[in-house]
Amino acid sequence: MKILNKLFLTTALMLICAATAIAQPNALKFNANHKFKIVQFTDIHWKYGNPASDEAGERMAEVLDAEKPDLVVFTGDVIFAKPAREGLDKALEATISRGIPFAVTWGNHDDEQDLSRKELSEHIATKAGNLTSTVEGISGVTNYTLSVKSTDGKRDAAVLYIFDSNSYSPIKKVKGYDWIKHDQVEWYRQTSKAFTAANDGKPLPALAFFHIPLPEFHEAAQNESAYFVGTRKEKACAPEINTGLAAAMLEAGDVMGVFVGHDHVNDYVVDWRGILLGYGRFTGGATVYHDIPEGNGARIIELTEDSRTIKTWIRIKGGKVINEVNYPADAQ
Repeated sequence: MKILNKLFLTTALMLICAATAIAQPNALKFNANHKFKIVQFTDIHWKYGNPASDEAGERMAEVLDAEKPDLVVFTGDVIFAKPAREGLDKALEATISRGIPFAVTWGNHDDEQDLSRKELSEHIATKAGNLTSTVEGISGVTNYTLSVKSTDGKRDAAVLYIFDSNSYSPIKKVKGYDWIKHDQVEWYRQTSKAFTAANDGKPLPALAFFHIPLPEFHEAAQNESAYFVGTRKEKACAPEINTGLAAAMLEAGDVMGVFVGHDHVNDYVVDWRGILLGYGRFTGGATVYHDIPEGNGARIIELTEDSRTIKTWIRIKGGKVINEVNYPADAQ
């Protein structure tokens, strides 16, 4: 039985690698200083032809020039008007023009314009640096993994899980937003097991990115004794249904931090049972509600090779850095 389980997990990992190979032709890897830096842009809400979107473009360019990240992750609601293709091109321009690899997951507003999620993904499929992918046969479109290689490039040293958090509740008696489905949670479980098996039974340091926060964000923020840094001006707009993704992450032992968007006036990080739950900084301009102190910006997340630690901070206009966190050390 143990041999069969190991064979299953090895086969699963081979399938994962095959599925991501098309989207990840050039391996992400830790640099010579054993660091890997991610910039998270979220809720850009680009309206093509609307001058208010220019502020988002300026901020993204400013952040990228200051941080020079290894990867940009867009966590949804990238566009907010027709034409979708042209708006998406403008929203991605600062990243693509600098030759930085990027990954996208869609939010609840992206496919409300004139393209479906699948069509949006197809539009960016051939763009330089695009690592966005999909796993067929499960709910949503932007579910995939990105592995980060060791400095020498010989092994997987970390893994990024990208989820499609879907859009709105499909059940009339359940108000509000949709939820990450059970088949997506099971995909995560099996994928995590495969990566762990390939790493001699030790969970790889991992992060997760998606758009709509989990119900645990609200639970953690209400805990007065929880480690908390940042701005919280609204309750987490999470789904009413909890399908157990956070519990699955606790059980797997790989995910150190979860980063979302969706709520424009939240940018906090909070400790939840040993996982850092975090919002990105609202990146958009004045095309939607955006009353967050000191304006738009981005969250930066830095991993250290072979260390289960996260360093994260927010960069805003003028190059100002705020809310620097070293996790889990600062939460002790």
